[in-house]
Amino acid sequence: MASRKLLFSLTAARRIRSRAPVLLSASPLPETSTSACHAAAAAATKLSGGSPWAPLFSSRVFSSTRPAQKPAGDAPVPSAVDHKSIMPEDKFHKLADDTIHDLLEKLEEYGDSQQMDGFDIDYGNQVLTLRLGDLGTYVVNKQTPNRQIWLSSPVSGPARFDWDAATHSWVYRRTGVNLMRLLEKEIGELCGTPVDLS
Repeated sequence: MASRKLLFSLTAARRIRSRAPVLLSASPLPETSTSACHAAAAAATKLSGGSPWAPLFSSRVFSSTRPAQKPAGDAPVPSAVDHKSIMPEDKFHKLADDTIHDLLEKLEEYGDSQQMDGFDIDYGNQVLTLRLGDLGTYVVNKQTPNRQIWLSSPVSGPARFDWDAATHSWVYRRTGVNLMRLLEKEIGELCGTPVDLS
């Protein structure tokens, strides 16, 4: 089996020997770092009668590693943040719990004033769920490891909010939007009645 592969490799090298300079000038080959690849290339060169092009046609010489690509678009990529060093866990729980409980109370009051079919609010297992019938469902929950509040919106999709000490509010860093302002805008537009969550 090994001799067949070697024979095929040598035959292929001879057939396209005249094309090898074109291949080399068109695309530089990636360097390999393993000694096994270099040994295989040297053996193929020796067996092919000293042809310098034989190693190029051995599949063992090429690397399948692709260079990392930058993300598409103009959206900034958030830097990695160690939230544990920024906010102690007990402080995070207090801020997040206070926010979610206030949101629960205000949405319950808002729901009582709405005569809307399918309006339902539920809080359990630290997850707040607001159902607006056929208009969609909102989910708000804490993400302790990230020190974030996560929102799933039927209008704007998922978002992760970090505590902003300067404004004393939860802010989505990609867009700068405030959690409460976003909910006020979307829920007010969906239900047709303004809602005050501040």
